Amino acid sequence: MENTYRWAAVTAIAPVAWGTNYFVTHEYLPAGYPLYGAVFRALPAGLLLLALARRLPQGVWWWRSLLLGVCNMGAFFALVYLAAQLLPVSVAATIMSAAPMTMALFAWALLSERPAAAVLVGAVAGFAGVCLLLGGGGAINLSGVAASVAALTMSSCGYVLAKKWGRADGPLATTSWQLIAGGLVLIPFALLFEGRPPTLDLPAIAGFAYVGLVATALAFTAWFTGLRHLDAATVGLIGLLNPVTGVLLGLLFSAESLTPRQVLGLALVLGGISLSQVRIRPRRAAVGLPSCTRP
Repeated sequence: MENTYRWAAVTAIAPVAWGTNYFVTHEYLPAGYPLYGAVFRALPAGLLLLALARRLPQGVWWWRSLLLGVCNMGAFFALVYLAAQLLPVSVAATIMSAAPMTMALFAWALLSERPAAAVLVGAVAGFAGVCLLLGGGGAINLSGVAASVAALTMSSCGYVLAKKWGRADGPLATTSWQLIAGGLVLIPFALLFEGRPPTLDLPAIAGFAYVGLVATALAFTAWFTGLRHLDAATVGLIGLLNPVTGVLLGLLFSAESLTPRQVLGLALVLGGISLSQVRIRPRRAAVGLPSCTRP
């Protein structure tokens, strides 16, 4: 059980870092360049991890890295940005908070990881908590909803496939391959739709350094490490710390305060994450650790 909590803590690094990414992007990064922003985020981080791992893909991992890079990085980053442009942040985040349920379904289909009742209850509680936490109000743009659902589906499937195929060279190497592949795929689209890259000032350079090193390289390595040691549904539930981090940053930097509804939502999210840990003790004793990874 102690190891379970340790891997859960490692996994939690990812959604917390992603939660801070919203603040850094909004405050310091140039607006109007989502594709270049994704390239600047993915490629340097991927090259850094590749320099540390010192391993290139071999055999089937060339096409696997390309597929996972598109699902988990390239197309995912672009779709999330599009959804953020077309929908209120609260609506987009609420749709993405269904990730624990979609990841559980993909894990059931692709990995035969049948979700336990506690995990399903935790997923429903977490989804309800995010709805209360963020409000979920605002105009509904069907194109934005489609982008959010596509991002949710692609990333959930990609994460489970990364867990299924994670026997290559560990999370450091496989994460680097995905980041590089996702960044390279985006370059022609960035040139076509956004023209020349933006000029970066010192705050933007510092912002991209943080986004690349912490919110991408460190975060995705922690995320895929969690997928190696925990069930996909459990990892998905831990991902709900992402919107929680965003709300807490608003409290710290924007002089916001929590309403009673948001307090209830926060309690539901944390309770749902806690439920995901309850089911692991009996299963860990019966089944060995799966040797898999996830970004």
